[in-house]
Amino acid sequence: MAEIINLRQARKALKRRQGETIAAANRAKFGRTKAERLSQTSDQDRAARLLEGARREQD
Repeated sequence: MAEIINLRQARKALKRRQGETIAAANRAKFGRTKAERLSQTSDQDRAARLLEGARREQD
């Protein structure tokens, strides 16, 4: 005989698994630590200051 399952629980479990895969994809796409974000902003600021310091006088 076939195993009896609760359809409500099966649908909830399926939705939970799909949510977990979406969350994993988002973590890979957007997830950075605070230290990584701060490091990137400081690198960008440093590059902008270096570029501004190397400009010639504007007319």
